[in-house]
Amino acid sequence: MAESNDKTDVMEAIISLCKRRGFIFQGSEIYGGLAGTWDYGPLGVALKNNIKNLWWRRFVDGRHDMFGVDAAILMNQNVWKASGHVSGFSDPLVECSKCKHRFRADQLAEAGKCPDCGGKVGEQKQFNMMFQTHVGAVQDESSISYLRPETAQGMFVNFKNILDTQHPRLPFGLAQIGKAFRNEIAPRDFLFRAREFEQMEIEYFVNPKEWEKSFEHFQQESKDFMADVGLDGSKVHELEVADGDRAHYSKRTIDFEFDFPFGRKELSGLAYRTDFDLKQHSESSKVDLSYYDEESKERFIPHCIEPSFGLDRMLLAVLTDAYKEDDLGGEKRTYLKLSPNVAPYKVAVFPLLRNKPVLVERAQQIFKAIKKEIPATTFDDNGNIGKRYRRQDEIGTPFCVTIDFDTIEKNPPAGGGVTVRDRDTGKQERVGEAELLDFLKQKVV
Repeated sequence: MAESNDKTDVMEAIISLCKRRGFIFQGSEIYGGLAGTWDYGPLGVALKNNIKNLWWRRFVDGRHDMFGVDAAILMNQNVWKASGHVSGFSDPLVECSKCKHRFRADQLAEAGKCPDCGGKVGEQKQFNMMFQTHVGAVQDESSISYLRPETAQGMFVNFKNILDTQHPRLPFGLAQIGKAFRNEIAPRDFLFRAREFEQMEIEYFVNPKEWEKSFEHFQQESKDFMADVGLDGSKVHELEVADGDRAHYSKRTIDFEFDFPFGRKELSGLAYRTDFDLKQHSESSKVDLSYYDEESKERFIPHCIEPSFGLDRMLLAVLTDAYKEDDLGGEKRTYLKLSPNVAPYKVAVFPLLRNKPVLVERAQQIFKAIKKEIPATTFDDNGNIGKRYRRQDEIGTPFCVTIDFDTIEKNPPAGGGVTVRDRDTGKQERVGEAELLDFLKQKVV
């Protein structure tokens, strides 16, 4: 059995698989779509939720120093003025004088030349990427708001609320999973650069004297999380961002990059934001956002370590890493080698034949028993057994359980066991019904 991945067309194959199997669809597809937007189908939602749950388990539920929040998407416009987004959250924009298409200037393969028609592009301008809207019935300067371009600021402006209600001691963090919006000039590479996306972010507040210890801790935690979702560690790379390339608020930044089929690109980031954000909001709002240390009797504005993960990018990395093509039993097949941690379904249960009620009834009984213990279990009786195996392979289900006539006829009432097939190898083994649940739980839970 040989695996192969041709990087030149693997993205097209993945996009096709996602549409065909119900992972991801083009946003507003029946109206011709809307660039940079994507809708998640049933399997995409399951995959996304599994990644989110692993993240929350590692960074929130598994710790004693983290507090979850869910801040509003719409915020007072002064939040974005204080953070610098209104004045500085922009990309360089150029327009072709011939076809009028617009591009990010820093992404042109040939400076000054339109990649679509070869025409000359005009002068570079700065384009603010925030989506602006108005709150309320009157539209004037005072009613302006924005769809948030990041989730971080919602945590900074709630810093005092957490101090007053939870009374935490440094170091501690706030964690949030939520939508963010950026009016990208040129969305591209499927989920990688979209206008609407989901972030998983932490703002971890520390004594400035101890920032390096926390930074190194989250550096390792970030790598461990990528292993949790099943990413090949050899495809993950750490890039120490140079002084001139870091964001204005950062004193140190590491970008974790991944080998996507379209090149090595940023997957997540780890930044030391110092006290920039809390200081800016304290000065702008006139609200004291300092922290009083009971032990040292010092009052200061904490510094912040920020591990930031793009959920959609992480999901795309998981899909591209898991996508495999091989020969099995003399036939070519496509499958997703997903970790059981993130696979939409961990187990699929089949009756050997769908037109034999006795098989279907027993399969339903076994399915319900498994699903009570392993909720991510599906029942499939559509098509012949070979087609069902191929379908489950393509959506990444690690194990298929088939109920056949031996299950019914041998050694009643316990039966003659069931066939369990391994997705990656295609190998099948007979497992007794009494041992089946424990067997599966050892493999996938």
